Amino acid sequence: MMTKYGVVGTGYFGAELARFMSKVEGAKITAIYDPVNAAPIAKELNCVATATMEALCSHPDVDCVIIASPNYLHKAPVIAAAKAGKHVFCEKPIALNYQDCKDMVDACKEAGVTFMAGHVMNFFHGVRHAKALIKAGEIGEVTQVHTKRNGFEDVQDEISWKKIRAKSGGHLYHHIHELDCTLFIMDETPSLVSMAAGNVAHKGEKFGDEDDVVLITLEFESGRFATLQWGSSFHYPEHYVLIEGTTGAILIDMQNTAGYLIKAGKKTHFLVHESQAEDDDRRNGNISSEMDGAIAYGKPGKRTPMWLSSIMKLEMQYLHDVINGLEPGEEFAKLLTGEAATNSIATADAATLSSNEGRKVKLTEILG
Repeated sequence: MMTKYGVVGTGYFGAELARFMSKVEGAKITAIYDPVNAAPIAKELNCVATATMEALCSHPDVDCVIIASPNYLHKAPVIAAAKAGKHVFCEKPIALNYQDCKDMVDACKEAGVTFMAGHVMNFFHGVRHAKALIKAGEIGEVTQVHTKRNGFEDVQDEISWKKIRAKSGGHLYHHIHELDCTLFIMDETPSLVSMAAGNVAHKGEKFGDEDDVVLITLEFESGRFATLQWGSSFHYPEHYVLIEGTTGAILIDMQNTAGYLIKAGKKTHFLVHESQAEDDDRRNGNISSEMDGAIAYGKPGKRTPMWLSSIMKLEMQYLHDVINGLEPGEEFAKLLTGEAATNSIATADAATLSSNEGRKVKLTEILG
């Protein structure tokens, strides 16, 4: 049986998701919608380019809608697809505020269709391996998580929508992977959230208005902590997730592209991606990128690097398998229940409120 997919937004990531899904056995891209970038990918994949988003979401030859439009344009197609009885895959960040995110997840639940959050970091080999190590008790009980994703961005030829807070949400929302990963690792939502953020190196008409320094602290009811840092004003680039436990630690270093289990004075290496070639591809790309790899972003017409293509293929295969009857296991369940989406956006909203009001914010203030 052929499962037919429509794609909303084919500028960069959406075009690649369409290509990768088209290669999945039993899957076919039948329609796309993008008011600017549709023609080349429609021709390449021999599919229909619809005149409107609504036409795609209600198209009789679409079973599932993959939404990869700019961040601020996610809600309408998710709601439209759900109302039309279509399954939904939505790229991160699912929304730019908790209420919109909840509305989107609820719409899919009410319609009885699959909703999957596009939090692709969960498909990293290194992240999956880290979760397995934790489950096996290799570092004892997790006590804290620390993440950094930063680098330096020079003046670009044009100001991308990804640099406009109202459209992308800034680093906190657009690069929400590390927050989502932290919540997965802690297996708990924070009780208190605090954030300091600002713009120290990108002021003026040549830049967008996103903060270029974002510093967050999460406090958990269990007595554990997490710190997260993002930014584009750092001349010393770092990109990692560090998980500390009572008997050891796990480092997933995406800047140097290597994973380590640190225990009893020994460091045991593991891959971040599916092969050494993919790890090398990412590390070399970080070195040669026009901007530091941790904060680099794609543009229409660009192709994803080897390491990213690999995990996107895994993600699309998993989506297809779930739609066709695969029972979600514990590892990815929250991507499909809506919890990964709502937990991360609620926490980001609490962080934003904290920065705006200069105080710690209880997550319950956002959740209601």
